[in-house]
Amino acid sequence: MTTSSTAPARAPRATTSRAAARRRPGTTRISRTFYWMVLPAVLLFFVLHTIPVLNGVFFSMTSYAGYGEWDFTWFTNYVNLFRDDQVLNAYAFTFGFALVSTVLVNVIALAIAIGLNSRIKFRTGLRGIFFIPNILSILVIGYVFNYLFSNSLPEIASRLGIDALSTSILANPDLAWVGIVILAVWQAAAFNIIIYLAGLQTIPGELYEAASLDGASTWRKFTSITFPLIGPFFTINMVLSLKNFLQVFDHIMALTAGGPGTSTQSVSLLIYRGGFQGGEYAYQTANAVIFLVVIVLISVFQLRVLQRREASF
Repeated sequence: MTTSSTAPARAPRATTSRAAARRRPGTTRISRTFYWMVLPAVLLFFVLHTIPVLNGVFFSMTSYAGYGEWDFTWFTNYVNLFRDDQVLNAYAFTFGFALVSTVLVNVIALAIAIGLNSRIKFRTGLRGIFFIPNILSILVIGYVFNYLFSNSLPEIASRLGIDALSTSILANPDLAWVGIVILAVWQAAAFNIIIYLAGLQTIPGELYEAASLDGASTWRKFTSITFPLIGPFFTINMVLSLKNFLQVFDHIMALTAGGPGTSTQSVSLLIYRGGFQGGEYAYQTANAVIFLVVIVLISVFQLRVLQRREASF
């Protein structure tokens, strides 16, 4: 008779490392590879963005004219900016232009996006056509619009007997800004349309079918379904539009170059002219620093207000 003896089972080895044992519950270790992947982008951002910004802040507190010797003036440039009528007028024009253009471009882009999202013929082709302005050079299309406003429109208006438009609106200090708004809205609407189309395609069709069964009108569908559900996309477009329009430069250079006089001179154009052509490098650098702070504050304020609106729906 044979008896089989079994050895006592050994306790399983612990598979967790010491580092894992010290790790807090619910946390995961990030591989060093991801840090090495991000490092080049961080270095490029620091060299091409952070260092120039710090350099600009430094020179904004000097009397540097872009050449020659300079001395520290500390906050004198900043104080003088608030006393300069030319700077104040440039800010007034820039903010007025940006507000009008932001409202118009979002209203027009949203209306077109809703049309392109409906069941119409050649929908895909029309989407491509409406996106074309976004890939064109602003300077190139600016010169085209310059010719239209200076030659074609006055000729058509004179033949129709419209005296107010028989001369170029770009030569009129009171109407020149209208031409810049038209160009800016036409060019910027393309990008906004794509963003709104992306948002509209996230809305389930069943919601509209249920609303139709309940007898909801087209306007009621828009206010109760469409607009609330594309809230995040509306926020993106509003913030980016206002930021881009506040930095308007190419449109003005192509149409009016800041004229007639200084009636269409934006802050960006003033900084460029004064800093690189007028021997006001340090002075306009201080202006650029203030302008940067203003844009950041406005963008943050916009985000907070619009995100609260999204949460209220």
